[in-house]
Amino acid sequence: MEKKSIFLYDDIGNSYKRKNKYLLELYTLNAQIQEADPNGKKIIRNQIKNLKNNKKNHPHIIALGIFKKEEKNFLSALNAKTKVYRSEMDSSDSRKLRALKTDLFKAKEKVDFYKKYVELSYDAELQYEQSLIELTYLPEIIDLLIETRQELSAAYESRKTIDRNKEQLAKKKYSELKQIEQNRFKEGKVKLKEKKKSGLISEKALRNGIIELKAKRKETNTLNSYSIESKSVNELIKNKKYILSKGIKLKLKILKSNLSDVRRKTPIETEKTIPFYSLLTIPLPGLGQLLNKQYFKALMFSLVTLFIYFIAIPYALGYGNYQGDGISGLLSLAEGGKKIDKSLIFMIEGIVAVFLVLISLGLYAISFNDVRKTEKNIIRGVRPRNWFETASKIEQEGFPYMVSAPALLLTIFIVLVPITTAILLSFTGMDPQNQSKFGWVGIENYKLIALGQGLAGSVFWSILSWTLIWTVVATSLAIATGFFLAILANNDRIKGKTFFRVVYLLPWAVPAFITIMFFSIMFSPNGALTTVIYDLFNIQVQVKNDATLSRITLIFLQTWLGSSYVFLLSTGVLQAIPGDLYEAAQIDGATAWQKLKRITLPIVLFQTAPLLVGQYTFNFNNFSIIYLFNGGGPFNPSKYGNLAGSTDLLISYIYKLTMENQYQSIGAAITIVISMGLMLFAFIGFKNSKAFKEERL
Repeated sequence: MEKKSIFLYDDIGNSYKRKNKYLLELYTLNAQIQEADPNGKKIIRNQIKNLKNNKKNHPHIIALGIFKKEEKNFLSALNAKTKVYRSEMDSSDSRKLRALKTDLFKAKEKVDFYKKYVELSYDAELQYEQSLIELTYLPEIIDLLIETRQELSAAYESRKTIDRNKEQLAKKKYSELKQIEQNRFKEGKVKLKEKKKSGLISEKALRNGIIELKAKRKETNTLNSYSIESKSVNELIKNKKYILSKGIKLKLKILKSNLSDVRRKTPIETEKTIPFYSLLTIPLPGLGQLLNKQYFKALMFSLVTLFIYFIAIPYALGYGNYQGDGISGLLSLAEGGKKIDKSLIFMIEGIVAVFLVLISLGLYAISFNDVRKTEKNIIRGVRPRNWFETASKIEQEGFPYMVSAPALLLTIFIVLVPITTAILLSFTGMDPQNQSKFGWVGIENYKLIALGQGLAGSVFWSILSWTLIWTVVATSLAIATGFFLAILANNDRIKGKTFFRVVYLLPWAVPAFITIMFFSIMFSPNGALTTVIYDLFNIQVQVKNDATLSRITLIFLQTWLGSSYVFLLSTGVLQAIPGDLYEAAQIDGATAWQKLKRITLPIVLFQTAPLLVGQYTFNFNNFSIIYLFNGGGPFNPSKYGNLAGSTDLLISYIYKLTMENQYQSIGAAITIVISMGLMLFAFIGFKNSKAFKEERL
């Protein structure tokens, strides 16, 4: 036993002397035994043994037993007195008022009883202190409730007896006063405009003056409206209703908060030294909370128990599956199953089962940690939180977790389950011959990709090399073009900047698929551009039938499409660069190139580098431009087989593998490979950007 067990602690670390003399002696001996010599330890162990054997005869234990017995009799008698007291209450009192009077009656009785035992037990001290607080606050709340109800009733009666003639006269008088205020407002407005016209005040001062006049008019009209008796009475009724609905509730919340503060500062004593509830109640979330007398928590965690034992575990065992067999179905993939069973469904349902089990384990861990933490706090002296304290804690600190929980569940089933399916699918043999039933093949698909073997893997490296060239060249040209156009449009000597900025933004403003389809038609064998080139130079250029020309055209087309976004980013940054920097550089004799290199480029890259990294990853997977321009062609079966064309990127190649040719497994493997590569590239790119290093992202 640690030396600190001689003392008790609250949840903020304040220490308290034990009132239980038996435990104080026991823990003092345990503390002394740590520093005693062998003979001393033997003597102290005998003292501890004798103390425990004679526990029932210890004076404090005897006194504590008497207190518990008398407390039981007192509470029984108090319940009887309370029933009599409630029966004698005025039947016209509201339920809330009767409840408050009952609490006040109990508090008076408790103060008289527990006052005698304050030095004996912290439990008695807590009851005494809380009862004193109730005696302080409840009379005020009761008086406020009674007075407010009486005033509300009087207001209702007053509204019934309003003189209609006086009411009409008051409304007429109010209309006259309202018109007077309107005339004053108009006169004031005219004077302000005259001052503005004379140059005595600015436009901003004129607007502020008019706003001030309107506010004054509204305030005066509101005050004058209370001369109408019905208006005044209705406002009074509204005010008293608010006090009854919100004001009383707020005062009761303050009372509960004060009671909670006393509870948090009053320790609890227990002989328990091991948090065994948390160990015994692991299989049943909610039971530990129930034993710790946290009843609302117990209810919440009991729902967790129902989820685990009636949803998660049965589903993992195969009950409630559409076709699958839970986790075992994930292993078998419908091998030896019925003809209508599909391996893919078995896999997906098995993955869902695994995630349900993981969620259950997480809930087990949360429940266990909650019970264990509460027990350890009780052993230290901290009382377990009641419902009010738990609700306040959730309101202050638990809101982010409550909001994030639904998003986490959606992420699991919308994101993680599909990703896991793709990963596992890459280790199977799902191909055109094995669509309904397929089995595990290990790393065979990755081996085919790495070695460039098989019908699907043989063209991987060729397509990868073109994809890398496309990504680097097309993206870099788009960035360079957009940046150059931004610098050009930002130059002070350029006239008609607005026109040029609109033109440079057109590729981004016009939907990309329209532009791609337009150029696809223009470069077709009988397209307008092909015809124009032939008419001017007598050269038959077949762009869509020539691999090299198709690739060059696609690169320049993407340069055109992607430059607008970079232009927009760069323009915003360029306009934010202080002109003082360039003036200082000019004084120092810097050339235009030095200004660009030392000022413009560093600032623009600092702001846009993370977004430019995203442009590279986007173009790596730019499916639309490849598919819409030429469907990945021109096709060269001798080099690419029947699965890809000369301009296909990995993303369009995966589409053809999976959607058109049913090679789902190797398509999934390629997807995983390029995803890992892109994540690594993005991580390195972000990590090496200056904005990331300075934590400015």
